Amino acid sequence: MGRLLVSTSIEESWGDGEPILFLGEWCRDYRASDRWVGLDAEVLPYHWADRAKVEMDRERLWSLHEDLLVAISALLNARHRVDHEVRYWRILVGPWLGFFTQALFDRWSQVQMAVSSGAVDSTIVLEDLPDARVPVDMVDHLWLSNSHQWNHHVVARVLEATTDVPRRLASAGHLGGLKVDEELSHEGLRARLVDFALRILSPLARSSDVMVINPCLRSVREELALHLRLRQVPRLYRVGPVCGVDPDPAERGWRLKVADGDPFAECLGVLLAEFLPTAYLEGYRDLVAQSEEMSWPTSTSVVFTSASHLYDDLFKAWCAERVEAGAKLVIGQHGGHAGIGWSFFHHHQLSVADRFLSWGWDAPDDPRIRPVGTLKDPVLPERPEGRGMSAVLVLGNETAQVGSLSSSALSSEFLDYVDDIYSFVESLDPDVRSALRVRGSQHDVHWSVLERWADRFPDVDVDDGRRSILELLSEARIYVTTTNGTTFLESIYLGVPTVMFWDPDRWGILPESRPWFDRLTEVGVFHEDSISAAAHVNSIWNDVEAWWTGEDVVDAVASFSKRFCRRSPDTVGRVAMEIKAAGSR
Repeated sequence: MGRLLVSTSIEESWGDGEPILFLGEWCRDYRASDRWVGLDAEVLPYHWADRAKVEMDRERLWSLHEDLLVAISALLNARHRVDHEVRYWRILVGPWLGFFTQALFDRWSQVQMAVSSGAVDSTIVLEDLPDARVPVDMVDHLWLSNSHQWNHHVVARVLEATTDVPRRLASAGHLGGLKVDEELSHEGLRARLVDFALRILSPLARSSDVMVINPCLRSVREELALHLRLRQVPRLYRVGPVCGVDPDPAERGWRLKVADGDPFAECLGVLLAEFLPTAYLEGYRDLVAQSEEMSWPTSTSVVFTSASHLYDDLFKAWCAERVEAGAKLVIGQHGGHAGIGWSFFHHHQLSVADRFLSWGWDAPDDPRIRPVGTLKDPVLPERPEGRGMSAVLVLGNETAQVGSLSSSALSSEFLDYVDDIYSFVESLDPDVRSALRVRGSQHDVHWSVLERWADRFPDVDVDDGRRSILELLSEARIYVTTTNGTTFLESIYLGVPTVMFWDPDRWGILPESRPWFDRLTEVGVFHEDSISAAAHVNSIWNDVEAWWTGEDVVDAVASFSKRFCRRSPDTVGRVAMEIKAAGSR
């Protein structure tokens, strides 16, 4: 007897007591474990648990992305009766194209594995799901890709397009759509202040001013100072929402053909027309018109951002026009991972940037990368009583299903990562464990990490992620970081005693960055397993300062800091200098 293939945790698609094959661990909601513990159910292994396959697929998808860009550029030029270069479309559509392609490949791969197992005899497809729709823009796509409904819809379309698995249609019932995080979607006081500043300063601005938007400097004060260093009237630009339009089926009857004989590329070529955001198709002319109505410099020679080049389609439409007209695009490093691990996000930003401002690292074969130092230049809150007494451990946060490819814990691999953290805590001495404070994420996506922690370690102090990292660092005797992200760069930059541990097979480190991590390993700062890290924390707990200020540790940390989180005596000045240099070419 075969099994019913289930793609998500939406129970309306689980059938009525029949044997189940869950497409992945994300189908089993920890908070609803009573619903699935007693089922006759198996969970399909995750295809990217094999890291060799990750590397192989990375090369395949990076190459496919370039072919897709050429093909979709030609298609969009023809449909919109324009003649833009591939770089224009890379800036505007490239982020979504990469994210969607990699997400679809992930779901497609799991489906092929399930079908080839011979265990699947049918699946239930839910109709009229609110989130089974075309996204408006890149931001909307990111929200939808975290929706179980959207993922159910994607898998249903993959099954229909590539397999003969019988599909049983069923009603979605009373399911609502994904709730957008109000804290992130509403703009509040800062937006009102920006609007006021724009009205006051707009008449004084020049059309040739450098465009500075979302530079990710420490504060608004530094952003204003950057404008003064550039000898222009300070302005704070904001990006509004894209005006949405309804998808038109008549506009979506095309197929994109690339990579003959590649079954995934054939599936992708069909589904691209169904999932392409309306901002790039039906709403493209409105998007361009809206971008031209913004009070932004019309003849700028340089555009500088550290964030808007990925998510903000209104900005990207404006930026692509200016870059095609000759403006230089300068991108600042937004956070960690860049220069240490790999990701599609970083791959994309290097592919569009004329100059990239790193936090300290360089690449001898790429003169566009300019090490200027840590742009955020963080500062610890003052503590009159001196360093705190906590052992602060910060947990990572990954989506239940892959949004884009990177050298990190992918999808259900995150649960293996959580098990490593459990091992670390269980290996701590009682006095260290009693001082432990664990910081979760307030934006935990589907893995219920805080609930898992409360069940596993009810005695451990857990912060839900609402307090800032800097506030927690100011209270730390020692800081323990567990992912190849941003926070350890901040703690090292600030001189907070830091211990780092993660499995490099799961959170990869680039070969060219390995020597700096090897030096940290020699002095006990970096560990590749949880047991070693816990033993080290136990050994130094009674005198952390003596270890952290030891000559060998100081030298290794200083070398690492210079490479990956450099302190500049004048961060704003260095950024201004690089912007001016880019504009003079």
